[in-house]
Amino acid sequence: MITAGDFRKGITFEMDGGVWNIVDFQHVKPGKGAAFVRTKIKNIMTGAVIERTFNPTDKMPRAIVETKDMQYLYNDGNLYYFMDPETFEQMPLNLVQVEEAIKFVKENTNVSIRFFKGEAFSVEAPNFVDLEVIETEPGFRGDTTSNAYKPATLETGFTLMVPLFINIGDILTIDTRSGEYLSRA
Repeated sequence: MITAGDFRKGITFEMDGGVWNIVDFQHVKPGKGAAFVRTKIKNIMTGAVIERTFNPTDKMPRAIVETKDMQYLYNDGNLYYFMDPETFEQMPLNLVQVEEAIKFVKENTNVSIRFFKGEAFSVEAPNFVDLEVIETEPGFRGDTTSNAYKPATLETGFTLMVPLFINIGDILTIDTRSGEYLSRA
């Protein structure tokens, strides 16, 4: 059990049938009345963020979230299959569980999967990935210094804005946290 007075960023706890992660907190001691803890918390299953106040003596059970590195194998249309590299056990996940990460992950890429009570709830791609451009308008000589951008589709199907000098077949380094182009690999 953890009391609201012990809240810190990154702590996970169970409340109202959900698992919550503390994004921000502030201990408030007003001149009149009792102290309280103002928090911004995120439901790690749904991604919903809410603001809530707690009495510093409120107690909640701590939630233990496990992270495991697994390898993305393939997609059969409805399910995405991942393999544990230690046990070679395969685990299918649906689109809702993988939708944020899968646009940056190609087959045989290692990802981090988060579990709560043995149930997978999210997949995280590596922070930086190298992907090939499969579709974009051709670049022209002299486009290297302009500040203009054009859309490009990567081998995973993700589309992003890139500088005009990028061509089909170029390998790009992408920041998966923001979905932005960083450089040519």
